[in-house]
Amino acid sequence: MGQANTMTLYVNLAAIFFYVVAGLYAINCFARQQPIHRTALFALIATALLFHGGGIYGLSAAHTGVQLGFFSVSSLIFWVVNLIVLVSSFKKALHNLFILLSPLSVLAVGASLIGHDADVQISYQLASHVVLSILAYSLLTIATLQALLLAYQNHQLKSKHTIGNVRLLPPLQTMESLLFELLWAGEILLTLSILSGMWFLEDIFAQHLAHKTVFSIAAWVIYALLLWGRHRLGWRGYTAIRWTLGGFALLMLAYFGSKLVLELILQRG
Repeated sequence: MGQANTMTLYVNLAAIFFYVVAGLYAINCFARQQPIHRTALFALIATALLFHGGGIYGLSAAHTGVQLGFFSVSSLIFWVVNLIVLVSSFKKALHNLFILLSPLSVLAVGASLIGHDADVQISYQLASHVVLSILAYSLLTIATLQALLLAYQNHQLKSKHTIGNVRLLPPLQTMESLLFELLWAGEILLTLSILSGMWFLEDIFAQHLAHKTVFSIAAWVIYALLLWGRHRLGWRGYTAIRWTLGGFALLMLAYFGSKLVLELILQRG
């Protein structure tokens, strides 16, 4: 292993270490029904992001092309997700998402070190489509984590458990408002991603893209119906949660499902 590869390994391992520490701290506070000290948590996450970003660059710089494989993109998406949540947490009560996000980030970084991805060369036009897709996936991932916390909060309140760690979460109405803000932002970016794909790709319904396109459009429809239902019918609670999780499942099938089959099972780039 060369010096550059060794350094990349150490940087990624450092990112894993700080994500683990941040996750254990947040989970411990939640389990003990104690408020999270946001400054300490933010410092840990910011440090993890620095190392994580360096690790992503190291893995990419070690190759001749841009890595857009299953594992590398997973790591990149979680870097973007952590960054968005960290920045947003200064104004909105999103820091509780690190309880779920930190363990998932550890898995993503670890997988990027173990897994093997193919190198690809892409144009600047296609790169803009990829960036929009990553941003859309990132925001909708955050919305899904928010929906899971909302489901936990709903369950606790319906079970009359109002004095436990559920009291550490923002009011239910605030949690729902945050969820739909994230969904609106994610849906807008997903729309732009689909449109840019139609514009820059010669045939988005080509054989290797058809399933991705169909699932992406299906996810867009699910999110659009949910946002319409919220606006016109006042959907909330478990209805909003189920639709959010359904849209995310389709979105994950669109991207990660297709990459899993093409790259890891069929061994195609």
